[in-house]
Amino acid sequence: MEFMRRKMKTIVFLNALATVIWCAPPRCDPGDELLGRFCKGPEPEKPKCVDIMMNYCDDMSYTHTMFPNILGHRTREEAELGPEYLLLSVVQNLLSGECTPDIRMLGCSVLVPRCEKEKVLKPCRSTCEVVRKNCRHAFEGIKMAWPYFLDCDRFFVSDQEGCYDPLEGLRVTQEEAQASIGNTPEETHTIIQFSYQSNAQMNSILKKTAARCPEIATTYSIGRSVEGKDLLVIEFSNNPGVHELLEPEMKYIGNMHGNEVLGRQLLIYLTQYLCSEYLLGNQRIQTLINTTRIHILPSMNPDGYELAAAEVQGTNDPENEEAQNYHSWTLGRGNAQNIDLNRNFPDLTSVAYSRRRHRHFRSDHIPIPDAYWFDKVAPETYAVMKWIRSIPFVLSANFHGGELVVSYPYDLSKHPLEEKMFSPTPDEQVFKQIARTYADAHATMSGNNSERCGNFGSIGQDGIINGAKWYSFAGGMQDFNYLHTNCLEVTVELGCDKFPAEEELYTGWQDNKEALLTFMESVHRGIKGIVKDADGNGIKGARISVRGIRHDITTAENGDYWRLLTAGIHILTASAPGYTRAMKKIHLPARMQKAGRVDFVLQKAVVKPDIEEDYNIPSMGTYERFDPYNQFERYAISEQNQNREERQEKPWWWSYFSRAHGSAPTWLLRID
Repeated sequence: MEFMRRKMKTIVFLNALATVIWCAPPRCDPGDELLGRFCKGPEPEKPKCVDIMMNYCDDMSYTHTMFPNILGHRTREEAELGPEYLLLSVVQNLLSGECTPDIRMLGCSVLVPRCEKEKVLKPCRSTCEVVRKNCRHAFEGIKMAWPYFLDCDRFFVSDQEGCYDPLEGLRVTQEEAQASIGNTPEETHTIIQFSYQSNAQMNSILKKTAARCPEIATTYSIGRSVEGKDLLVIEFSNNPGVHELLEPEMKYIGNMHGNEVLGRQLLIYLTQYLCSEYLLGNQRIQTLINTTRIHILPSMNPDGYELAAAEVQGTNDPENEEAQNYHSWTLGRGNAQNIDLNRNFPDLTSVAYSRRRHRHFRSDHIPIPDAYWFDKVAPETYAVMKWIRSIPFVLSANFHGGELVVSYPYDLSKHPLEEKMFSPTPDEQVFKQIARTYADAHATMSGNNSERCGNFGSIGQDGIINGAKWYSFAGGMQDFNYLHTNCLEVTVELGCDKFPAEEELYTGWQDNKEALLTFMESVHRGIKGIVKDADGNGIKGARISVRGIRHDITTAENGDYWRLLTAGIHILTASAPGYTRAMKKIHLPARMQKAGRVDFVLQKAVVKPDIEEDYNIPSMGTYERFDPYNQFERYAISEQNQNREERQEKPWWWSYFSRAHGSAPTWLLRID
């Protein structure tokens, strides 16, 4: 019986084993799948840690990764062929070296994530957020969106989830480098590339600068050139885009003549310097920007610059130096219509001369004669006039080349037959002070041994000159500023060479940097204040008069004003239609570093007809009458067409990425 039981157990075991073997799918032989036979393939291999073998990611702090990666690329080859890796390979050149290698290493942490013990570790979200905060502006500067695969919330994790710092190796390298140069770190400073830029590159620098310093800078366009190029302004202020009560506004304008280029370059460098030094904690720059609203237009004539730059590049013939010098004085001076922009403004100086003996006439806020609009008005001139009228500028300088001097109004001789006649404004002493501010702070301009070019005869040795005494012309921008607005503008001639060699740009910056800063700071001289009514409301358009100076300034929107004055005793009068006059006597000390505060309160009064005559210039119309024949409408239509075309254009880098891949990486495009 025992034998039979053992035999039965053996039979049952063998039957069970046979059943298992029979039920298991057969092993696959070659060709089985083609014949429709069911078989079991080999078990797929589990992902394993592998060596990083991608050139642009070989300097990470770890050596092993795993595929599929965080983005779902199944193999190294697939990751290398993607637009993400292509972007990392060129990001240093795209961003001109900014934020590298941080961006590249951050991207590598997603493309080749760290692998330990056959497990992928994700990079830290905190590291991503720091890089995004510091580097987003660089992408905005080239009109590129922040890369989707650097989305800090999507592909990065918190410290609590067990992340790692992808920039760990970079920080170690930086610490070692710091240790190698000793315990005293080298003083941080602003780095500027002293080279010429195309118009597109210039605008890119301005936008990148504003994006880097968004809390103190912004860019805006005041219009377009004949050929549709933006007249781009960058503004610096502790509250950009807003006029703040009692904060003075000043402007710099460069490249009015397209072939006079040093001013353009200096203003580009100045924008980078202001942003960088503010971030570095430079107390002087922080004080300047926190108390002043600064507007910088590096190129008023981008079309002329383009022509002049092309001509300079095409005439590098050392045997034909005479031809080169001739062309540098002519080609590109005017705009694309060949209009000299510094002769294209309304000739208000002649109006001032013709009416200066009128009892109630003053040399301020002279309306633009209707006859002006019958002549050819350049779109660049038009744009600047509208800009000047829209902002209560106090001080201004425009930059030229061909001589080494600061010229101040009037530019037009007071005698029609005299080409070189001293022709002062009522603010002669103030203008001389303003001009000397720049000339004295310049490295060589005011020195007795300064190089003088002699292109327009003798200009003296103190570095400043009355414009009409130098040489007379009508339709200049600085005369228009003075006679039509509150703004006092001078013309800075930066040197004999209108288009200096690139290697001379650094010297030009060093010679002018202190003068540029000192001139901006000088907007805080004189007096400032608010004119209010009895209820405490600011009075717009009230006049501030200074006894002995037949040139008034007017209050801005909220009743605030600024009046540049020399040191001494002054008698001031505030007046406005419908109010009684108020008078104050003040003393400005010689070494006063900031504007004195002088407020006025005006009482309501009955307006008498004979008093009202004081506020209008006979037979001239009103100040508000601007563009009576709708010149602006024609320019506005042109600008709208340009904007429509611009929206359809892709950034300059787009073709590189779209050609490299079958499907265009639209995630690179910014959506404004």
